[in-house]
Amino acid sequence: MFPSRKLLAAIPAALVLSFGVASTASAKDLIAIITPSHDNPFFKAEAVGAEARAKALGYDTLVLVHDDDANKQNQLFDTAIARKAKAIILDNAGSEASVSAVKKAKDAGIPSFLIDREINTTGIAVSQIVSNNYQGAQLGAEEFVKLMKEKGKYVELVGREADINAGVRSKGYHDVIDKYKGLEMVARQSANWSQPEAFKIMESILQANPDIKGVISGNDTMAMGAWAALVAAKRTDVIVVGFDGSNDVRDSIKKGGIKATVLQPAYRQAEVAVEQADKFLKTGSTGLPEKQLMDCVLINSKNAGKLETFTLAK
Repeated sequence: MFPSRKLLAAIPAALVLSFGVASTASAKDLIAIITPSHDNPFFKAEAVGAEARAKALGYDTLVLVHDDDANKQNQLFDTAIARKAKAIILDNAGSEASVSAVKKAKDAGIPSFLIDREINTTGIAVSQIVSNNYQGAQLGAEEFVKLMKEKGKYVELVGREADINAGVRSKGYHDVIDKYKGLEMVARQSANWSQPEAFKIMESILQANPDIKGVISGNDTMAMGAWAALVAAKRTDVIVVGFDGSNDVRDSIKKGGIKATVLQPAYRQAEVAVEQADKFLKTGSTGLPEKQLMDCVLINSKNAGKLETFTLAK
């Protein structure tokens, strides 16, 4: 139902892992799944994908939400450790702030398998499986430039500053867009991945820059907030491009609203993390490098109809 995608290793050699003796999974073994809020469909898809795959492999699951709060995440790790989880699947609450929690789990003999967001340290998580955000951002930027016809004023909405992905996507955007002298960025502001925050920011930016022609967003949730503000201001002529591949943006694209997004395979990524956890628990190794990349896919009016729950049908 959810097709596999080729994993591209970001480093050439497998890391030596040290989480103790491998064990054989049983129906009583628990996998903890910790993500940001399920209010964001991307994170919900991760949790659903991980839980479904874990149950299919015979594990019990504990699904928890940290709300991008590193302190709460730390408490959830304590819960997972106390419940004697065999493994933790994590979309973390900050690249630096999450290091101590992952290390605490390792010290307790519980391996962590990260998805979507990296941490700043290697060697304490077994796997860090993330979308190729730079490659995806370049795809989105190329489409944005094309839609803008290489000229005009535009705005960039950026994700949470503590999230590595926010910076990587922004760099990918600018490494393409900045080559075109006819494109002028008049505002760049973080909306913290939030739709309501993006709506308010877009309202303010429109007042200060009524002649903008485009908005490029670090994720789909912010893109939806920006688009809602543009619709309210009767500025549906403004070109908006997002990043994630959500069903909401898919539907907007199909209706002629938001023009494009970049799909990162959240559901499959979560499945892969569980599959690697299962293999590691049974054999002591995933057979893969710690850092792994999954390529992104451009979504526009040509293929939006094939998109469903962060997966593109063949």
